[in-house]
Amino acid sequence: MPKRLNGKVVIVVGAGTKGEGLGNGRASAVCFAREGARVFCVDQDMASAEVSADLIRSEGFEGRAFRADISNPDDCRKVIEECINYYGKIDVLHNNVGIPSMMDILETPEDAWNEIFDINVKGIFMMCKQVIPSMIKGGGGSIINVSSLASLRSFPDASYSASKGAVNSLTMNIAGRYGRYNIRANVLLLGYIDTPLARPAWVNEKVRETNLKQVPMKRFGSPWEVAEAAVFLASEKASYISGAIIPVDGGLNVSM
Repeated sequence: MPKRLNGKVVIVVGAGTKGEGLGNGRASAVCFAREGARVFCVDQDMASAEVSADLIRSEGFEGRAFRADISNPDDCRKVIEECINYYGKIDVLHNNVGIPSMMDILETPEDAWNEIFDINVKGIFMMCKQVIPSMIKGGGGSIINVSSLASLRSFPDASYSASKGAVNSLTMNIAGRYGRYNIRANVLLLGYIDTPLARPAWVNEKVRETNLKQVPMKRFGSPWEVAEAAVFLASEKASYISGAIIPVDGGLNVSM
């Protein structure tokens, strides 16, 4: 049976996992590889990126790790250059990045606000800016930016919510401006996903119960479910989908 991403080269930014277990970026990197893609695993933590690349290679697929801090413009440029030097092209850019502050607007100092935007927005902006010329030269591509339901609802994290709203808008801008070059840009809008980054909040049983009650499907999502949505958007099965904000949230967006 033909694989959906045979012959494609995918960059996954945020391919590592913070803490023990499986995060959205690592799961997506593995799923891209299982569908036939060669995967360039990028993370600020090189050891974590190597774990993802090793996992891919252990299954007999092609993966390579690369360290980059995407708040640094030079690092963003080097990601694109190194991927092209190694694989010859770039078909898909999957930006799975985002850090929270967990602070209300009145509690948020300016430096914390700037840090969130440097990573969550500026980093994604620079990665997209660097990859678009390569995709134009290659005849098109798919950009998948990971956002959050917090961008559309009132969550108790002002800078994170605002930054993810900016990611949505940036993605729509790219879809509108670069569709003529066969470049598609879409957003994955995540709800409560059971990852090492999210799990500490659910140590508090009341918080866990409250969050579960908000989800119509009455369970948290799996990183593999996020990964499957990403693979679909990367594939030719989604060849006429661009400018979409696609919830992966068990219906949370319609219950809040």
